[in-house]
Amino acid sequence: MTPEERGEKVYDLYKRGSELLDHGDFSAAAIPLEQARVLEPEKSSIREALGRAYFKTGRYEAASVEFQAVVDRYPVNDFAHFCLGRSLEKSGRQKEARKHLALAASLRPERADYRMYRDRLRRAA
Repeated sequence: MTPEERGEKVYDLYKRGSELLDHGDFSAAAIPLEQARVLEPEKSSIREALGRAYFKTGRYEAASVEFQAVVDRYPVNDFAHFCLGRSLEKSGRQKEARKHLALAASLRPERADYRMYRDRLRRAA
């Protein structure tokens, strides 16, 4: 497979997975997104979309792995921190979740949803 063909295949897989996500078919979305991740594990857009699919299907540990990969690559990605925090929270890892929810709220203080989840976990501590 040429690099161009590989790129087209990855794009097609990502596009299909994103369409399924947009239509609420989260389990089905994970399949092409997992295939795209195998081909391009460093692509944050793929990892974020796959994390969303995992989160929506209750696979919180798997989601946290995907969002952590995005945060590692782009530490100022507020959405990835938020999603990582929520995934960690749902996995029972409140202390770690608080850190990422606080970072998300600090990066985007205008986001009321970020602040709400951050504050809720702070109160529960």
